[in-house]
Formats: sequence, C-alpha cells, structure tokens
Amino acid sequence: MGPSLGLFARGETVERFDLGPRLRAIADLIPPCRLLADIGTDHGYIPAAALLEEKAERAVAADIGAGPLERARVTAEKYGLADRMELRLGDGLGVLKPGEAEVIVIAGMGGDNISEILAAAPWSREGPLLLLQPMSKAEVLRRWLPENGWRVEAERLAQERGVLYPILTVRGGDMPKADEASAWAGFLLGDDPLYGVYLEEKLLRLRRTAAGLARARDPAVVQSRAVVLEAIAALELRKGEWDRAHGT
Repeated sequence: MGPSLGLFARGETVERFDLGPRLRAIADLIPPCRLLADIGTDHGYIPAAALLEEKAERAVAADIGAGPLERARVTAEKYGLADRMELRLGDGLGVLKPGEAEVIVIAGMGGDNISEILAAAPWSREGPLLLLQPMSKAEVLRRWLPENGWRVEAERLAQERGVLYPILTVRGGDMPKADEASAWAGFLLGDDPLYGVYLEEKLLRLRRTAAGLARARDPAVVQSRAVVLEAIAALELRKGEWDRAHGT
C-alpha cells in the first residue's frame, strides 16, 4: 500500500503527502522552488510530495530503470500530477540541463554511487541545493564532498524501522576536509536528538572492523587498522561529550 494524502494542522489545515520517516524527513527539507529534480526516483513519492505540498511548481522524476519510472508514472497519474511531474529515463544528472533544477534530491543509494553521480556532473556545484541521503557508505560521501568543491550546510538523521539514515544539505563551496571522526559521525549532527544512537552504531561497526584486522601482518592492513583505531578514539570522545551533555 503506497502513500496517501493526510491532513495536519499548522496554522491552517493543508494537504500533506503521507510518507515513511526517511522520505518525510527529505521532503520536509525541500525549500520552495520552481523546479525540483529527484534522481533515482523509484515510485516518485518525493516529487509528488513536493508538488502536492506546493513546495515545487514543477518536478522531474528521473531513474535509470524503466520499471521504477513506470511506478513514478502511476504515482503521478494517481494524484493528478501528470502535467507537472516530468518523467525522464537516464543515468544520474545526465537527465538535467545545467541550471535547470533549483533543488536536486539524490536518495536511496550508496554514498559511493552518489559521489560518482556528482563527479560526472561538475556543473552541479554551480547553484542548485542538493539533498543527499546515502543508504550506506556515508563516510565515503563525507570524505569526497569537501575534497571536490562541495560544502555541507546541514545534516539530520531520520529513523525508520530501527535504522538511522543521514541526510546532507549540500551546495558547491569550500569547507575543511573531513577527518575520520567527521567522515564517520557527521559534520553537523551534534544537535540531532538521534546523534547519541548514531555514534554508538558507528562505534560498534568500527570496533568490529578493528577486531577483524587485529591479526593482520600486511603493512597496508596494519595501517588501515591504525586509521580505524584513530576513528574509534575520536568517536569515543564525541560520545562521551554527548552523554555528559544529555545526562546519559
């Protein structure tokens, strides 16, 4: 069963597209815009929400697969959006002209894949606001962004079915390169209420990685373990600060 239109009150009653927590968090971050592009749209729920909630005048729903794009077409027709949601079949940002979209969403794929999509379209550093939601390898994306002319303006976490998902608000610009702590634990998540849980999850993963490398003798692997241990120490400091600040 797909999303539906619900009602909520915020000063006055307006229509709101009912989404799961991850997609709702992304949709809530979309600012008013003329054209929104959703890359890897699948069912087209993000552009549908932006249009129905009057955040975007028009939207492009793009996907590399014909099957997902057909699902997006069904969504557009179901909610009477076919005249404002344009469907485009293609790879990454190649479906857009430079400067065409004011806001671009790339969600639901690995951080390495998102990095590759951005690398193939250097024009995307010039102007548009990007909302990036990596399903995995967020640390790869966080390392790549500042090294390639991107500035992370905000981060937040969304929790769905017990899994935490980071969402990064990004524009072209300069910022310091990511150290290991920032790569794993985020640049700007310190005020997020879910940050303590996120830190614990990352620490657990890194400790398991370090344990798996403990018996290695290859110099490169030994060096990799040293980097992991450095990240663990940095994250333990952050977790300690978080616990003290929140009385846990």
